[in-house]
Parts: sequence; C-alpha cells; structure tokens
Amino acid sequence: MKKRNMTKKEIFNTPGLLFKAAADQILTLCESCIAEKGKFTIALSGGNTPRKLYELLAQNPYVKKIDWKNVFVFWSDERCVPASDDENNSHMAAIALLNNVPIPKENIFPVPVNFEPSKAAARYEQMIKSFFKNTEPRFDLVLLGLGEDGHTASLFPGTDILSEKKALVKQVYVNEKKVFRISFTIPLINNAKQVMFLVTGKEKSTVIEKLFVKPPKKNTLPAQFIKPLKGNLHWMLDKAAATSLKK
Repeated sequence: MKKRNMTKKEIFNTPGLLFKAAADQILTLCESCIAEKGKFTIALSGGNTPRKLYELLAQNPYVKKIDWKNVFVFWSDERCVPASDDENNSHMAAIALLNNVPIPKENIFPVPVNFEPSKAAARYEQMIKSFFKNTEPRFDLVLLGLGEDGHTASLFPGTDILSEKKALVKQVYVNEKKVFRISFTIPLINNAKQVMFLVTGKEKSTVIEKLFVKPPKKNTLPAQFIKPLKGNLHWMLDKAAATSLKK
C-alpha cells in the first residue's frame, strides 16, 4: 500500500514545549535514517526562532544520543555576509550547536559566502549534488521558519526565485533588506522527506491566519508553495502564533 504524504499541524502552549518536541522528533528521525541508510541529512534554518532548538540539541540527552559522525548539515538559506558576521546563519548555528557537539568538520556544509552571490549559489548547488552523488538530492529534514510577510528560507513575496524550476539553489536580492541572500529553491525543499516549520510569537499570528484561515485564492505567500512531493510537512506553532487557529 502506498504511503500517503502527510501534513501535520501542532500547537504548543509555550515556545519551550515546541522546541522540546522538535528536538525529540529530530532525534527520532535521525536514529531511523541512520539505521536505514547510515546517515542523516538536515538543512538548518536561520533567524532567531531556531536558536533555542539548536542550544537544546547541544545539551543532554540529545548530544549523547545523536550519532553525530553520521549527521550531515547544510543550510536552507544564507545571508550574503561574512562567515564570522552575527547575521550569518551558519555562524549562529556554530555558536549555538555545532561547536558544542562531536560532529566532524567535514560533515558541515556552509554556504560559501566568500564568492559573489550567483557564484556562491552555483557552488552550493554543486556541493549538494556532489554530496548526493548520482542520486537526486533529497534531504531527510529541512527546517524552515516563517516571516511576517509569509517568506520562508529566503523565498520572499514577489521575487523571481519563486518561479525557479531547474536550479536547486539560487541567489535572490531582497529589496526590503537591501541585501543578497542564497536560498534553496522550492523544488529542492519540496523534494525533502520531511519539512518542519517552526513558528513562534504573536507577531506571526496574522500570517498564520492568512495561511490557514483566510488563504488567498491564488498563492501569494511563499510558504504556500511548500508542499513536499514525496514527504511530510509538519507545522509546529506556539500558542501565541496560533491564536487564529482552533486546536
């Protein structure tokens, strides 16, 4: 019997409970993937929301239970700022998580921000293709956040990257931020085995209402395009973000 793809939505009373549940699920998925094929591939998200999750994964029991030598880390998007910049997503993840766990350095694949945006995107796509070798790039888990404007990764409303069908990674200029970013494209995200959205804070309640309660007839919010083709979609929201939703 063919397994049906699943969309799941969970609401937690506090951000702390959300991050604990997310960490537990990452551990379970990691263990099952390593048992099945010897490795676990994860694409981390940036921004403020996942920092607490990363700090949690660097503590017991997770730091001891996760088989870090078989975990391979990528990023779903990155800001085009120096690798040592506080705004750099891989820099944040290193401080919160990766510097504090026994993961081999060769298992970590940050976006090469030392190149101009289009070259950085092309090089990152090639890194991903080389890692997956002769198989179609398919991450075990892609973590995503959600902006108040409905953006996720660096897929912003009205940007050309939303219509990209061929490239796995693309540069995008975010006019509101006056900066280039590098991002997974929709096809790469939607090819993941599991996509997990982490959404916290009352400021996200309006966009959550637009996504789930009063969705526009035509997809205008980038998060609406995230629908894994052969995988599962999991929305994890705290109570503040989910004020418009019924449990």
